[in-house]
Amino acid sequence: MEENMETDTRETDKSENKLLSDIMEVVESTLITVFVIVMVFTYILHPVNVVGTSMIDTLQNGDRIFMTTVYADISYGDIVVIDNNMAYLLDANNDIVEKNIDGSALKECIIKRVIAEGGQTLEIVPETHEVIVDGKVLDEPYIKELTMNAGSFNYPITIPDGYFFVMGDNRNGSADSRNPDVGLIKKDQIYGKAILRYAPLSKFRYLGNSYKQSNE
Repeated sequence: MEENMETDTRETDKSENKLLSDIMEVVESTLITVFVIVMVFTYILHPVNVVGTSMIDTLQNGDRIFMTTVYADISYGDIVVIDNNMAYLLDANNDIVEKNIDGSALKECIIKRVIAEGGQTLEIVPETHEVIVDGKVLDEPYIKELTMNAGSFNYPITIPDGYFFVMGDNRNGSADSRNPDVGLIKKDQIYGKAILRYAPLSKFRYLGNSYKQSNE
């Protein structure tokens, strides 16, 4: 009888130890999962709400996207989220001129597409609706309509190193680098690169190659 009781006690202890081990494994897995999620959304993916119509048809007002702050570089076609806290323009010698935009409605977070980067020569010809980078007319399947407005620069211009020329896909309804309250975008003004539209779910879309895709 005593031997049976000892056996039952050992079996009970084993069951309790197994239950405790299972619970600890679940807790450990949960903590690791939470940690990974926190790290991802703190350092890699950041949710952004699209406000306005400057990027239609690619992005609509109210769309929700993820941007990443971890990327190798920024180049043509990338959609970027920008802290437009200062406008950078060019003087007659192609030198950067800083413009304080305190009080401007455009001193805010904006989202645009990179058209040209440092070292490239850009020209916009409103008469022919052409956007020309380094002598090549861009094929722009992402724009809503042809480019009518060249903006305030005296083209052609060469983008200084460390700066970008950006425009909205809604080319004639976008306040972007053509506007003197935006101008060229300095590299450190870029919060991150848009990589994914996750809402509305029916329009779920990877944005990393949107410059290669038709928006039909």
